[in-house]
Amino acid sequence: MAPPAKQKVVIVGAGPVGCLAALYAAARGDDVEVYELRDDLRVPGTVPLNFTKSINLSLSHRGITAIEGSNQGTVIQEILREVVPLYGRMIHGRDNGKLWEAPQAYDVHGRHNLSADRSMLSNVFLNALESLPNIKLFFNHKLTGADFNSNKAWFERRQPGDTPLPGSSGRVPEIEVCFDFLIGADGAHSATRYHMMKFSRVDYQQEYIDTLWCEFRIPPGPDNNFMISPSHLHIWPGKEFMFIALPSTDKSFTCTLFAPASHYATLEISTPQQLLKFFDEHFPGVCPNLISESDLVSQFNSNPHLPLISIKCSPHHYSSSVVIVGDAAHAVLPFYGQGLNAGLEDIQVLFDCLDKHGVYSNDASYTTSQSRTVAREKAIAEYTATRTADTHAINDLSRQNYLEMRWAVNRPLYKVRKAIEELLYHYLPNLGWQTQYTRVSFSNQRYSEIVRVNAWQGEILGGVLGGSVCFAAVAVGVLGWRREGSFGLGLFRGVRDVLGGVVSKLRA
Repeated sequence: MAPPAKQKVVIVGAGPVGCLAALYAAARGDDVEVYELRDDLRVPGTVPLNFTKSINLSLSHRGITAIEGSNQGTVIQEILREVVPLYGRMIHGRDNGKLWEAPQAYDVHGRHNLSADRSMLSNVFLNALESLPNIKLFFNHKLTGADFNSNKAWFERRQPGDTPLPGSSGRVPEIEVCFDFLIGADGAHSATRYHMMKFSRVDYQQEYIDTLWCEFRIPPGPDNNFMISPSHLHIWPGKEFMFIALPSTDKSFTCTLFAPASHYATLEISTPQQLLKFFDEHFPGVCPNLISESDLVSQFNSNPHLPLISIKCSPHHYSSSVVIVGDAAHAVLPFYGQGLNAGLEDIQVLFDCLDKHGVYSNDASYTTSQSRTVAREKAIAEYTATRTADTHAINDLSRQNYLEMRWAVNRPLYKVRKAIEELLYHYLPNLGWQTQYTRVSFSNQRYSEIVRVNAWQGEILGGVLGGSVCFAAVAVGVLGWRREGSFGLGLFRGVRDVLGGVVSKLRA
């Protein structure tokens, strides 16, 4: 039987998602070319666009499963050697002048997420790509145009020594690249998406939320060890804003201040003393315990204050020739730690669809380029149909989790619901009851299904708690009737006493 016709796959973007797409395609025998706007990300000094460094990335079960699906065992092994396990959140605060911290486990069974450095991921992935004979890497190449009917793309190549075209205002020559299939993994400001929108009727929603972020760093301690627990994501909640810290393998913490633009505007014109006062009031224990006063002021003034973008779009493809993945299709806010994981899962879902529709089949009916084109068009149409709902769901979940992290983690009702759901999950597993966080981080359940199930659990839990309060109130009311001789008065006092008791317990 003849082997399947080879595809030429062009991937735009050499971040973790683009690299994983290249590994999946190469493993199926495709000839793969990866084009990256920036210089080689392994070169010191090459950083993500507009960033000084990056918010540390959170790698969870979804992302790990997707990487394992590339059948490049050394990749996941190398990554797992360079990460820090996170078993939960550590909430920080101060009461009556005394600092306190309270851990909140992610999972009753002790499962954990991983704190990963973006540059480490780039190094591991790019080294893996470079070792494969059917993958070629092209750095400093900017996608400037694409025709997704004739399957051609044009890249502006910016290499040392390139001479700008005469009268072109500094533009350098373009190269033309033909392809069978193009995958756009070029981030929130995707050139692939921009050019695809000329061919496909794309519904597109972009929003900058009223929050900026700035990076800080907690250095290793005097004994070259972690200054605070390395097993937790540390949160200083401040209702309207928050400060977080994620551990790195060098024993430092990468930290981020998230706050409304109005607060940044005020802090940017404040004195160093006012900035330090702001941190002491809202993020007690950070300065000078973890970051010195001079370092805090210096980092706030020298590191950029950057916006946070949220993007939804549909469809994620056009015809049989192009598909967008990762942030290019669904840039999500960082508050659920799922941006990387959702992007990596995109690749697994995409290639599952391609496999399902026979794009890589040895069957005789799929060995011609034309038959593979038809199969590929069906596959990526199914990918869009199934994946769009999930990417919209994780976008919404990430936005909602910002409110939880900066405010709800200290609220009694949040703690009560979390405790009840964890007890049900631990002691009555046959009920299938799990917290939303457990489903998102420690399973491959579809994001859209998680939203539906969590809403159903919330209705049941609310009904049970409400019924329990009513039952207790009636019981107390009956007792009061026997004492007072009036059921109405007894019921009123019963409701008052029960609710008062609940409030007291929640406050405790």
